[in-house]
Amino acid sequence: MQLDFGTDPRTDRLARIHAALIAAFGRIERPDERRKDPVWTLVQGVIGAQTRTPVSNASTDALRDAFGTWQGVADAELADIAAVLANQTFPAVAAERIRACFCAIIAQRGAVDLRHLSNLPDDAAMDWLQKLPGVGRKIAAGVMNTSLFARRALVIDGHHRRVMQRTGLVPPRADTARAYDVLMPLLPAEWSAAAIDEHHLLVKRLGQVHCRPSVAHCHRCPIAPCCDTGRGRAPG
Repeated sequence: MQLDFGTDPRTDRLARIHAALIAAFGRIERPDERRKDPVWTLVQGVIGAQTRTPVSNASTDALRDAFGTWQGVADAELADIAAVLANQTFPAVAAERIRACFCAIIAQRGAVDLRHLSNLPDDAAMDWLQKLPGVGRKIAAGVMNTSLFARRALVIDGHHRRVMQRTGLVPPRADTARAYDVLMPLLPAEWSAAAIDEHHLLVKRLGQVHCRPSVAHCHRCPIAPCCDTGRGRAPG
């Protein structure tokens, strides 16, 4: 007989955090029309280091427009790619990264194409992506969750990791990969890919507004009752 030990209390805490964030910030839902093809999402992640998201989004669109197809980007001269990426923080570095990534995909798949990932289990698809140059856990999760794939993978950026570390749900020195491994099993089973995406966007908003890198404004934080740091700083 299989014993039912009930829900992990940390899962309940994540659900309470999610509800408190919705109450504080409202819903942050990604409409279907904002879900891009997986290669677009990969490119945006690879070139987007240290650049604001709207700029990287525009640069990703500009690459595809300039060279017609993703294969056209792969075949282009490095200097021409860098010229299109002039608004990125480090355009030459971004150009080198996307060229290396595309070359690795072509070597394995024969073309710049990620459709085969739709036939793989989530973990296998994540592992495949993370073997590409410049692709870590955050970018791989972004491809799987926020693109047209819409799979159950949690994107974790610096804001998200910091908030979860301060809540006590993630170890203080955990990197993104470790934070992902800790949090994924704790997500409520009923959460869809869209709910997981919204959860990340809400936690990110909290990190931008209240749970700042230099100081946590616990006195005004909507999740303070669910947070180890917030409870520790509560008056009395």
